Amino acid sequence: MMYESSKKILVIEDDTVTRNLYLKGLEAKGFDMIGANNGRVGIQQAQKDIPDLVICDITMPDMDGYSVLTTLRQDPLTAIIPFIFLTGSSTKANVRKAMELGADDYLTKPSTLDELLRAIAIRLQKQASLQYWCSIQVEKAPKSIFVDHITAIAGGVAEGVAVGVGVGVGVGEASGREASGREAMIPDSSIFPYIPQLKEVFDFIEAHYHQGITLCDVALAVGYSPAYLTNRVAKQTGETVNCWIVKRRMAGARFLLQNNNQTVEKIAKALGYQDVSHFSRQFRQHHGLPPQAWRKEHA
Repeated sequence: MMYESSKKILVIEDDTVTRNLYLKGLEAKGFDMIGANNGRVGIQQAQKDIPDLVICDITMPDMDGYSVLTTLRQDPLTAIIPFIFLTGSSTKANVRKAMELGADDYLTKPSTLDELLRAIAIRLQKQASLQYWCSIQVEKAPKSIFVDHITAIAGGVAEGVAVGVGVGVGVGEASGREASGREAMIPDSSIFPYIPQLKEVFDFIEAHYHQGITLCDVALAVGYSPAYLTNRVAKQTGETVNCWIVKRRMAGARFLLQNNNQTVEKIAKALGYQDVSHFSRQFRQHHGLPPQAWRKEHA
C-alpha cells in the first residue's frame, strides 16, 4: 500500500542503522521522511517542518524521548502532532509515563514495518477524523455539544448530567441498553470530580473515551493547548487528562468484564484500544490482575 507523499513523518532515533531502516522503509511506502539523530535536533526539525507524525525513541543521550514529547506538547505549533514512541523499553512504568505525557501510541522493538505502518495509519486516520469533527463543530451554533451528546447516547437518562454524579444508570438498566449500537458507554458514579471549570473536559471524555481519544483530542475539542490543559487539570485534580481517560476506560472495562461474556479482545476494542495487549497491560497496572483473571475473581 502506498501512502500520500504529502504525509510528512519525523523519525527521532540516535542509532544510525535503526534510523535509516525506518527512513528508507517508510519512504518506500510513499511518505516524505525526515530524520534526526537526537532529541534536540528532532525538536528543531519538528518546529521547522511541522510533520504530520513523529516517531521517537525514548532512550537517547542528552535529551530523552519523554523530554522531546513534553517540549513538543508545550509548543502550540507542534502540540497536536500525533506522537508514537518506538523503543526497546517496555516496562510498566515507561509505558504509563509515555501515555500520561500524551503519547498517542507505544511500540516496542523489534517491530516489523507492517506493525509500524498499521500504527501510523491509525494515528493519521484519527487525526483526519478529529480535524473534520472540529471543522463541523465550528460551523454549528454555539451550544454545549458535550451534554447534548451524552444525553442522546444515554437515551435521556443523562439529561442534565453533572460531572461528579456521572450518568447514574443502574447495572440492570445499562445491561439492556446499547449506546449507539455499542456497549462501551458504561455508567459509573464516581469517576470524575465535580469541578465546574472542568465540566466541558470531563463531558468530552465521557462522550468519547471509547473512541481512543488522547490529551490532544480533548485539548482541541475544548479549545486549549495540550500543555495548558495538562497544567490546568493537574492543578485542580492532581491527575493528568490521560489519567482521567484511562480511569474512565478502566471503569468501563470492569463493567463489561462483569456484565457480559465478550472476549477481552472485543472489550478492548469497544473501549478504544487498537492493541489488546496494551489494554491488558494497562488493566493489570490498575488492578493487579490481567482482565480474564480479574473477571474470574469478580464473577
